[in-house]
Amino acid sequence: MISFLRHAFVDSWLGRVIAGLLFLAFVGWGVGDVLSNMGSERADVVAHVGPNTITTDAFMGAVQNEMPQVARQMGLADASQIPAATRREAARQVLQRLVMQSEIALSAERHGLIVPDDVLRDEVFGLRDFKGPDGRFDRKLFDARLRQIGMTEGRLLDLVRMDISSRALMEPIRNSVRAPETMVRRAFDFDAQTRTLDLVRIAPGDQSAPTPEPAQMRRFYDNHPWLFQTPEYRHARIVVLSPETIARSMEVPEVELHRLYDAEQAKYHLPETRTVQIVTAPDEARARAIATQWQAGATWAQVQAAAKDSASVQMDGVRAVSIPSAPLSKMVFAAPVDSLQGPAQTDTGWVVFKVTQILPPHDTDFAAARQELHDQIAQAHAGEQIGGRVQQLQDAIAGSGLDRIPDTLGASATSGTLDAQGRTQAGEPAPIPASGEARQAILARIFSQAKGANPSLIQGPDQTWYAVSVDSVTPGQVQPFSAISDQAGAAWQDEARRHAANIQATDLYLAAKTKGGVAQAAPAGQVVHSAPLARGRQTTGVPDGLAQLAFRIGSIGQSVMVEESDGFYVATLTAITQPDPSTQRMLIGRIRTGLSQSMAEDIEMSYAMALQNDVKPKTNMAAVQSVLSSVTGPDGAEGGAR
Repeated sequence: MISFLRHAFVDSWLGRVIAGLLFLAFVGWGVGDVLSNMGSERADVVAHVGPNTITTDAFMGAVQNEMPQVARQMGLADASQIPAATRREAARQVLQRLVMQSEIALSAERHGLIVPDDVLRDEVFGLRDFKGPDGRFDRKLFDARLRQIGMTEGRLLDLVRMDISSRALMEPIRNSVRAPETMVRRAFDFDAQTRTLDLVRIAPGDQSAPTPEPAQMRRFYDNHPWLFQTPEYRHARIVVLSPETIARSMEVPEVELHRLYDAEQAKYHLPETRTVQIVTAPDEARARAIATQWQAGATWAQVQAAAKDSASVQMDGVRAVSIPSAPLSKMVFAAPVDSLQGPAQTDTGWVVFKVTQILPPHDTDFAAARQELHDQIAQAHAGEQIGGRVQQLQDAIAGSGLDRIPDTLGASATSGTLDAQGRTQAGEPAPIPASGEARQAILARIFSQAKGANPSLIQGPDQTWYAVSVDSVTPGQVQPFSAISDQAGAAWQDEARRHAANIQATDLYLAAKTKGGVAQAAPAGQVVHSAPLARGRQTTGVPDGLAQLAFRIGSIGQSVMVEESDGFYVATLTAITQPDPSTQRMLIGRIRTGLSQSMAEDIEMSYAMALQNDVKPKTNMAAVQSVLSSVTGPDGAEGGAR
């Protein structure tokens, strides 16, 4: 809904028509009300919006303009390949869009918003789609564009006039909204707040474990059979069709490779970059204190923790032009590595910094970049071709299974034995020609499909299509105790170490609660003072689970205990810091802009919904069905009526 309003009232009308934007945000909203308010009407009108009408020709033209974009989004080569259900849903969304546009235009008319002819002329002449090579309005191009989209000049001018008046009505609503400063401050306090912890990690590997007796190993083996079971293995044949597999088989003209290489000079000709740690202090005295601590051997984490009244940041691999302060950039790129610099005054304040890494300029010649350039271009084109190849692959599988897949399709085939985690019997990752969610979907199919079942082509994530055939199944089984007694003993010891670590961590946690924190309950050498933790950001040495828990701790001095994969953590909250908004103007600005935009969108949507309740558009179902039938077939029309 929100994305619809943004495009409907800000973008130019012609761009929406020619590009055929698909407003998916309107799925399921408002359509039922529009299509259920039916009445008897003449066949050339699909809807009444107050005194205005939406004709069948306008509806049909908008739907036809929509379909090429829908096909591109689905990776299909031709709009005729779009499934009937998808075409029907797209047509319903187009109707909703037309009704909404008409409602807004009607409201603008009622408010007396009249578009003068000179404003209309300037708007049309300013549309880039009608400009020739010299950047001026081209009448021949104008006529050609209108023929291309099947529209008369008069209809275009009416729609552009409607769009201008609609924007004149809606833009003041959006532009006048500003988030209250109280709301901005509360959001800033939430987002910018940092917390620090004292923590101790107790690792199972640091614990000692006795050698188990044979009876203990046997009992552990009997109680944990899943630890000693061989995995189920399946031998499968796999065929995958995706933009990646197509791209690998595509040839890209040399001229295109050179054109892309020239266009991405900044990527292949890198200037010197540096990694730098910077603290910006409020005054010179504070900057000198920070420099003294740093020079004495404090780590970066300790410097950050101590500089709570200052802004600290580490910039990794930064270019000279990327540092916002020109004087600071000059100093950073003149400093030697691992040498503390400052205090120095810049336009951002008093700074102390250290360059920790310098990477010299680096050029990648065309020969070295060629494969990457090929892959980038090929993958861009492959997404457009996959739709046409899916049907060919489906036909090949239906005719010959996975035995005769044409080489011209760009599909990738492989076979082998693997377990449910995608590992071979040698423990290596199986060479499945897919990654991420698509790989997981293929594995799930292999281990759910019956042995010998006919393969079928399935659509997976990321425009991936695949088919599998399971040739054999080797069930998993528990290994005999005599064969894995050493493994059972090692597993018993691992469990004993983890149990000992749990007991030690629990004792420390209870002591921390009574003594005021882990710093008072644990030896000083074991306690780690964390860098400031920020919401949603990782901090070295602090697991994500503990970092999230830190922001749910109620008060300073409260201790917690968590179990992670690498051991048990006992931590005490030592500080809650609220940065001064005056030192975080960029963050404040982003928060204010985001909140204002969100509020404006909510107000726009409320206004649009109020208009629909006031105007109560009426739709002619017979005319709607006629248009739906023409784009989806008779079955699609019946589906649209529901």
